[in-house]
Amino acid sequence: MGRQYREIPQKMIDFIRDQKLFFVATAAADGRVNLSPKGMDSLRVLDERRLVWLNVTGSGNETAAHVREFPRMTLMFCAFEGSPMILRLYGTPRVIHPYDTEWETLYPLFKPLSGARQIFDLTVELVQTSCGMGVPFYDYAGEREQLTAWAEKKGEAGIRDYWREKNRHSLDGKATHVLEPEN
Repeated sequence: MGRQYREIPQKMIDFIRDQKLFFVATAAADGRVNLSPKGMDSLRVLDERRLVWLNVTGSGNETAAHVREFPRMTLMFCAFEGSPMILRLYGTPRVIHPYDTEWETLYPLFKPLSGARQIFDLTVELVQTSCGMGVPFYDYAGEREQLTAWAEKKGEAGIRDYWREKNRHSLDGKATHVLEPEN
């Protein structure tokens, strides 16, 4: 039923590109494990070993803190229609902030999103599929617009204030460097 690959086969790249939802899991060496749902057309497959996803402002910033300290990440995709499948990508991520030089190269890959705070660049080391027969069917009804509207209303200065107040540290007190480079 399940298979493992060292790179993403083309049929799975096509599957990933069709997904409206994916999940991201990270953990530091100690503290809490983070698991977050992602959407908003925020993922791009660059090739069979590399993908990037745009992270927008949220109530926490666990992923950035975890990646900085212990760079490992799992992305999971589920087939909610068609043939059942769960696809996991395991790899080594890098976090790229708007102040990093790579931002100028990678950010144009995405539709501009208010509140964009990081891009995660994942080098894929293992691809694993599993049956997914226990995943129910779901119909996609559309995107939620509340987060974008909230970020647009706050404006750039308001978003930076929010980062300062809510996004500089993880739940476990680990620095995210959302506002300033690591020294």
